[in-house]
Amino acid sequence: MTWKDPSKYVQEIFVEESVADLPYTKEIIERAGLPVHMVPARGKPNDLDAEYVRNLTAGKRQLFLTANRGQFFKPCPGTREYQCCKYQVLGCGAGCPMDCVYCILQAYLNTPWILHFVNVEKMFDELREGLGNNPAQFFRIGTGEFTDSLALDRFTGLSRKLVPFFRDCDNAVLELKTKSAVIDNLIDLDHGGRTVVAWSLNSPLIMETEEIRSATLDERLEAAARCASLGYHLAFHFDPIIEHEGWEEGYAETIRRLYSVVPAESIVWISLGALRYIPKLKEIGIHRFPNSKIYYNEFINGLDNKSRYFRPKRVRLYQHIYGLLKERAAERTCIYFCMESDEIWREVMGFAPDERGGLRKMLDISVQG
Repeated sequence: MTWKDPSKYVQEIFVEESVADLPYTKEIIERAGLPVHMVPARGKPNDLDAEYVRNLTAGKRQLFLTANRGQFFKPCPGTREYQCCKYQVLGCGAGCPMDCVYCILQAYLNTPWILHFVNVEKMFDELREGLGNNPAQFFRIGTGEFTDSLALDRFTGLSRKLVPFFRDCDNAVLELKTKSAVIDNLIDLDHGGRTVVAWSLNSPLIMETEEIRSATLDERLEAAARCASLGYHLAFHFDPIIEHEGWEEGYAETIRRLYSVVPAESIVWISLGALRYIPKLKEIGIHRFPNSKIYYNEFINGLDNKSRYFRPKRVRLYQHIYGLLKERAAERTCIYFCMESDEIWREVMGFAPDERGGLRKMLDISVQG
């Protein structure tokens, strides 16, 4: 079975009563055509959360439409110990129907259902205020921090609301990050060059074995090529890079296929990040995916209290992949590390971000031209 569109895994929708009458809620229900169940205000769909990790797979079949009573628009939760790109996060929901062995959300969240926030007027009000109050600042804003940006877009149609909004924003770009190939809603939109469509990539073996219910490499690259033909900026994220048998040739194959399908000039940035995780995730990952071997390696405790490969191993991984990318990347493409130290930057790339105006400036220039 192809998982080009992972929304096929969702079987039913739960709706919090307080948002049931919102036009956006009704739109989603009509598009999805799935059984719908009402939930009392501030209630929960069922008791699957009583045994959260054990019931996570079942929860991924249930979409819960509710309200975000917190903040939609806020800075990415980076760490001061490593170079951070000053990304901004738009929290449109949490969880997704895919199931990656390494997904941090398994340890970060405590509810199994896929959440989608439907009080989007609040979200747009926050965006208008944040962008309007800081006209001199350029914002890179993404929806893929706590969920996949496009995995449920067939139901939610959120891209059709966000892309036109950002078209008219002079000081911001939107990044839609996905492991799906769901781009139908993007095809006829006037994006004005203000949307970056991004895909997470890995070696073919990791994509096939550790990224359950995700699109294949070919499906992702075909979708990316179509978006490039429509004038969208593209980005790719090799994160997490995972050491495994045959990893050198595996990542080389992915990069060869990437540049054979996608025009290099369309790619504004590519991030690199080696496997890292909070201690709790290892226990969860081994329990949920007993056949996976990615946690059976040597790790150290990093400055951010996440387990990481030893520095020499990270450098070896990065040097191989960075070298392959630099052979093919366009001059405009910013290749950067996500959460690494200046020492790693210098050892692999020959410079530290501050020597070129900072990572934020490097990324802003790549997308602004």
